[in-house]
Amino acid sequence: MRNYTFVTEFILLGISNREGLENMLFVLFLVFYVFALLGNLLIFLTILASPNLHTPMYFFMGNLAVFDIFLPSVNSPKMMDCLTLQSCTISYQGCASQIFFYHTLGCTECFLYTVMAYDRFVAICYPMRYTIIMNYKVCTLFTVGTWLGDFVHGSILTFLIFKLPYCGPNEVDSFFCDIPVVLSLACADTSLAQTESFTNVGIVALTCFLLVLTSYTRIVISILKIRSSEGRRRAFSTCSAHFTSILLFYGPVILVYLRPASSPWLDSVVQVFNNIVTPSLNPLIYSLRNKEVKLALRKVLSQVMHPWGYKE
Repeated sequence: MRNYTFVTEFILLGISNREGLENMLFVLFLVFYVFALLGNLLIFLTILASPNLHTPMYFFMGNLAVFDIFLPSVNSPKMMDCLTLQSCTISYQGCASQIFFYHTLGCTECFLYTVMAYDRFVAICYPMRYTIIMNYKVCTLFTVGTWLGDFVHGSILTFLIFKLPYCGPNEVDSFFCDIPVVLSLACADTSLAQTESFTNVGIVALTCFLLVLTSYTRIVISILKIRSSEGRRRAFSTCSAHFTSILLFYGPVILVYLRPASSPWLDSVVQVFNNIVTPSLNPLIYSLRNKEVKLALRKVLSQVMHPWGYKE
């Protein structure tokens, strides 16, 4: 039996080809991170404070805003910390925690986008039965099921990766711990863990994507049957923000996890986009493309700016 000296920490090498750009990248990432936190918090509080937004569509949008606060908070603080240091280390337990929370929250968004697509499908294809189908109980079951499913998904992936021995080297070729870069450091055969983990990620992502695609195919067919151009425009406008967010979410997932070859530089760029940029863009997408959210935002901001002088 072989004796292993197990690693107790990993060294994060950070973003490739960043020499001389640390200060600029730090400021850029900080701006995106702060915008993601404040923007999504504002969207969540606006939905919470506006009775007219207490509908299934905005209930799920509020959930998305919460996840877009948590998701960049898993890796972004450590990434910015690494930009200010010559070397950046993370404990074995910290690395495992990053993988667990990153994939749990990422899977949550994946499921949530699927549920939101189904919500839009019911609203456009069965408008007269919308409130009956998407009632409070159904929305709660979708939300609880999403949380539980994501917890199981993240736990399975973390177990698959960290049941392997890690005895050196301990340099992670990324700015955070993720499946491809950590698996390459294992001092054992990783073929089974690699196949199981990528199958797990692939099945979840592909299943959700196909369900979203099915919902939007039915939505497009129903919209094209609407006779008035104004009706078609309003229906497309209702779905455009959600569809844009889906493209921003699934693009990085496909590039990192579902392509055969690996490129460290491309992985870094895509992961930065997925970790910070997309969560910071979602509030902008939903507020600019949604008239009800814009009106509610103005009302909430007016109340904050003029707490005593504001009149409804």
